[in-house]
Amino acid sequence: MNSLESIEIEKGNMERPLILVTNDDGIKSPGLAALVAALDPLGELLIAAPAEQQTSMGRSRTRLSDRDGQIIPQKVRFGEKYWDGFSVRATPALVVEYALQVLASRPISLAISGINYGENIGSCVTVSGTIGAALEAADRGIPAMTVSLEIENGEFFKHDESVDFRSAMHFANYFAGRMLGKPFPADVDVLKIEIPKNSTPDSPWVVTRQDRLSYYSLRIIRSSGELKPDQLFETSVAKGQFTRIGTDAHALAKGFVSITPLSLDCSSRTDLLDLQKLVESSR
Repeated sequence: MNSLESIEIEKGNMERPLILVTNDDGIKSPGLAALVAALDPLGELLIAAPAEQQTSMGRSRTRLSDRDGQIIPQKVRFGEKYWDGFSVRATPALVVEYALQVLASRPISLAISGINYGENIGSCVTVSGTIGAALEAADRGIPAMTVSLEIENGEFFKHDESVDFRSAMHFANYFAGRMLGKPFPADVDVLKIEIPKNSTPDSPWVVTRQDRLSYYSLRIIRSSGELKPDQLFETSVAKGQFTRIGTDAHALAKGFVSITPLSLDCSSRTDLLDLQKLVESSR
């Protein structure tokens, strides 16, 4: 290959959009590897994920001794193919900050978090580390998406190799490919994508609202009035339940792929004048 050809190829690579790929399940998650493989045809990938499992960390920026921000190059493998990635000892949100401020050599066009082991439905959006990472990117002005795959109860903290990510990979590629380079609608910062466990690439998809359902409920376990040190709580999942039609929970219950627009603006949709009158009337 002559030097001119080398320059043209290098220039072509630089023109590919840069996509940040992250998660909350950790750098070793098969779901992350599946997402990387799905997005590889769409652009250059910057892969950065927590060194360890960080489920339910939300958008925490807490720094502890085991989350000191250490960055270690690590390969991500899917099938017979490998990609260069980075393991970061940090929460999902802080991983995004390290990716943007330390690892990225140019502006990021799109940030995608997933493929998460387990659906992120209803009110758990404020708890999910998967969504927390995407919100962190969105807060830095980067269009962001999350991809979560419904799985059986109790598998959320495991890197179960038997989980089939093919349908989630299809929809991750499909939606990312259509949103790259396009501005999100006003007041949309993150697109939250939920994949039913029995879906196929031919499954229908719908745009939904977030359900107010408490999809993951915790119950404190007590023994003789004291907390057990080995099991402080258990989680119940509202599988198949929803409070309104047209929500993410309703779509999942019906077997539809769900796309929910999320906003960094957490203001209530109440009439502000009505609230002001209520407060004034209480004086």
